[in-house]
Amino acid sequence: MAAIRVAHFGLGPIGAAIAQDIAQRPGFKIVGGIDNDPAKVGRDIGDVAGLKGRLGVLVDRDASRLKKMKPHVVVLCTSSSMKSVMPQLEAILTAKVAVVSTTEELAYPTYTNVRHAAKIDRWAKKAKVAVLGTGVNPGFVMDALPVALTAACQRVDRVSVSRIQDARNRRLPFQQKIGAGLTTEQFQKRVGEGSIKHVGFTESIAMIADSLGWTLDRISDTVEPKLAQVTISSEYLAVDPGYVCGIVQEGIGYRKKEPVIRLYMEAYLGAPDSYDWIEIEGSPRLSVKIAGGVHGDTATAAIVVNSIPKVLAAAPGLHTMLDMPLPSFFPGA
Repeated sequence: MAAIRVAHFGLGPIGAAIAQDIAQRPGFKIVGGIDNDPAKVGRDIGDVAGLKGRLGVLVDRDASRLKKMKPHVVVLCTSSSMKSVMPQLEAILTAKVAVVSTTEELAYPTYTNVRHAAKIDRWAKKAKVAVLGTGVNPGFVMDALPVALTAACQRVDRVSVSRIQDARNRRLPFQQKIGAGLTTEQFQKRVGEGSIKHVGFTESIAMIADSLGWTLDRISDTVEPKLAQVTISSEYLAVDPGYVCGIVQEGIGYRKKEPVIRLYMEAYLGAPDSYDWIEIEGSPRLSVKIAGGVHGDTATAAIVVNSIPKVLAAAPGLHTMLDMPLPSFFPGA
């Protein structure tokens, strides 16, 4: 089988992690990279992504060069926002290349981004390629995995997912994203600006509801600060008592005025026990706890890479983890 040719659009921490995974699996070939960071443009992708050696492929700034790269698929890792990635998706699909993206709002866009989703679907069908938004969360732990577990149920009454993470083990941008080191006032201001929040709760809740045939009245999504009780340090920063060390976020889907889907996350420096816990109330009642939790960065890279063969085999159009064949580990050629 010919090697799957991959171009990377966005080589930040997650994009680089995916490139590292791609580089070590047989059957893949990195043929291009695009990034708007002047410090990366013109450099070898191997150096930018921290690979073991150079690839002889330079990072470009211009997405119009995708056609010359001749990739089978583009891995898009630039933004959480659908609005932000629309021009990038248009450029990729104009080049008639399939897409796997870590854009959180793209994971299940038909609830809050209907117009953008319809446009992407048209572009993809015209280009005769598939588009998928996925990752560890949204894309797996808080949506696809609980949906899969309900297959063993005769009846489902409620779905609850808790994700507790010790952020000391995560990269600096993640620690900053959850507000570590801020005052309560600074935290609340950034929540209001939308810069501190885990994006994807609404998408995950909508995915679960649609999989069960539930029509929701509304979806709530609240974010609160987690305050340090003692001084907590990571490799990158230290947080004194009284300052923010992370976030507590809860999303709830209401059906007939009753809460039927609950997603709860604590991500903060110093969490004593990391885990993912899925509970399905129904018949039978299921409770599945993943000790240590699913590592956000490592698993996101793996899910993206393992989804590539499924996307290349999928019908043209915009897809989600709900309508795609279940991905599994892909060892390569």
